[in-house]
Amino acid sequence: MKLGFEESQLSYTSGSQSARAWTEAWVKAWAYCPHCGHAKMSQFPNNSPVADFLCGLCSEEFELKSQKGTFGAKVADGAYKTKCERLAASNNPNLLLMNYDRRTLSVVNLLIVPKHFFIRDIIEERKPLAATARRAGWIGSNILLGKVPESGKIHIVRNGVIRDKELVLAEWQKTLFLRAESLESRGWLLDVMKCVESLGRRDFTLDEVYAFERHLGDLYPGNQNVRPKIRQQLQYLRDRGFVEFVSRGNYRLKS
Repeated sequence: MKLGFEESQLSYTSGSQSARAWTEAWVKAWAYCPHCGHAKMSQFPNNSPVADFLCGLCSEEFELKSQKGTFGAKVADGAYKTKCERLAASNNPNLLLMNYDRRTLSVVNLLIVPKHFFIRDIIEERKPLAATARRAGWIGSNILLGKVPESGKIHIVRNGVIRDKELVLAEWQKTLFLRAESLESRGWLLDVMKCVESLGRRDFTLDEVYAFERHLGDLYPGNQNVRPKIRQQLQYLRDRGFVEFVSRGNYRLKS
């Protein structure tokens, strides 16, 4: 894998068109599928409803978003209705986020958000376009990246350094169990995972997770048994190998 874009891709006068051509050609030439490790991905025709790339071996689909600066808490995306309809579909795409350096024409960061981290709560509806806009009334969406646990942000390239492929594949496999869960069940799991990660260390106690009781209660006002629900989610994450039980009331995030 090399991080530079090809000079031959400088055929557009528009900066945004050039950037799209550079980044898409780079993914097609150098990116691998993090699900199965296949070395090549093929490109969908332009203006496909959601996805941009497809792994020919395992059929995983990918949507690419690229920009010069780092991504913030929100990532602008396509049509809100289409995005919501695809959430529960087997071909809902994984999200590739690329930061590039316009001066050196190279990739700085490339991270992937696996599709099993996508739930309804991280898709935000944008305001309809004004009546004077070319696509008046069109409603777009934002992906609320800030709501995604860190385990759902897998770096292939970080700060200009290519990460070991085996580490990337292992990190992908670590959370694949989420695909077996419904969108509703995933919501609780992801919120508890995010609470655990926010503690900032591998070892943690049940009481420390209980400290998020009010926060989780606000997220799920219909649930009157938040503490038992927290225990249930930790037991599930233990059974799936995401955390391990150390001793009574003590847990550890598995590396």
